[in-house]
Amino acid sequence: MSSPPSILHPLLVRVVAQNLRAIFQENRYADKVIEQALRSNSKAGSRDRSFIAETTYEVLRYFRLYEEILGKTPETELEFWQLIGVHLAFKNIELPDWQEFKSLKTKDFYVKIKKWQGANDTNLAQEFPRSIRESIPDWLDELGKSELPDKWDETLHWLNRPAQVVLRTNRIRTSPLELQQALLLEKVETRAIPNSDALVLSARKNVFQTSVFKKGWFEMQDYSSQLVAPMLDPQPGMRVVDACAGGGGKTLHLAALMENRGSLIALDTQAWKLEDLRARARRAGASNIETRPIENRKTIKRLYGSADRLLLDVPCSGLGILRRNPDAKWKLQPEQIEKLRTTQQEILQNYSAITKPGGRMVYATCSILPSENQQQVEKFLASEAGKDFKLLEERRILPQDDGFDGFYIALLSRE
Repeated sequence: MSSPPSILHPLLVRVVAQNLRAIFQENRYADKVIEQALRSNSKAGSRDRSFIAETTYEVLRYFRLYEEILGKTPETELEFWQLIGVHLAFKNIELPDWQEFKSLKTKDFYVKIKKWQGANDTNLAQEFPRSIRESIPDWLDELGKSELPDKWDETLHWLNRPAQVVLRTNRIRTSPLELQQALLLEKVETRAIPNSDALVLSARKNVFQTSVFKKGWFEMQDYSSQLVAPMLDPQPGMRVVDACAGGGGKTLHLAALMENRGSLIALDTQAWKLEDLRARARRAGASNIETRPIENRKTIKRLYGSADRLLLDVPCSGLGILRRNPDAKWKLQPEQIEKLRTTQQEILQNYSAITKPGGRMVYATCSILPSENQQQVEKFLASEAGKDFKLLEERRILPQDDGFDGFYIALLSRE
């Protein structure tokens, strides 16, 4: 967590408490709630803004643990204040003598804090339920344990670490070295990841206010996500289809790899997302992108047998990116994962034919569950629709592997 302001101000805690109420009681997405809160407090300094954002995310990450220490599920704004008090005390930050924290400042409370602070000691961890210690719903803990039996403990622990901020250099506009030097002039320090377009921020900064962002020199994109487009190996002049384009992060990467030459068709069932993509493409200087909303099956069938390269970045549980979206573990339900698996297989069955003979297709998710990943590819390859496809390569990335998001990427060829 970012350091608190030198004097903890009740207005900041109130903003965080209101954020949490909006997320849990109004079922709103954390990133949108925080974005709105920061806009409403535009005069706040960078340290205060960081406190609002990071404290909201940290309480979301450890909501179940803090709820256990608090002894109740918060419902009122006062109770969300107290939950924040639990977080501050857990991080060994002295609680101010405010009325809202009065009920917390007891011997029993600090005994509880001390007890759970020791829960991650390797010698003590087994005495505490993992689902509370790592703060996750019981059903999701059981699912992870069943699908990743030998790796779940470590994976879950890494999913509670704050995510690194990674930028992808837009090679249509610049190079990684030139971008790194330009950012440094704006007091943004980064480290480069060798043999890639990725720059990792040394400290969190609002990079969207930099002149180089406005010039379209970079996109924010985790390093694991940056591995997807290169695996497809799109070449200038090819016809490439991104069939689940969404907001277009990977579409823009494909455009850069294609050097803005050839045809890049971005599809999505939600037309408003494609509007966002068009705006991002203009800023990035990506001129070879054509957007098409998927209105019905005919939109897909018209493209059958036409693409040199096809990207299927399918809807998924998002369990590989819980560090970025910690509220997702409290919103996700078991039946949603089952529906997602059905959707994933339907997309493979119906969209794969867009790949022309001799072409290649990538199936990708930001999930870490084999049932959404390699098992879906295996099922597809064993089906009638997959009989002409062959698995060439796959990457299974867990957050503990290199410290980035969990991802799955499979490269297939059509004979």
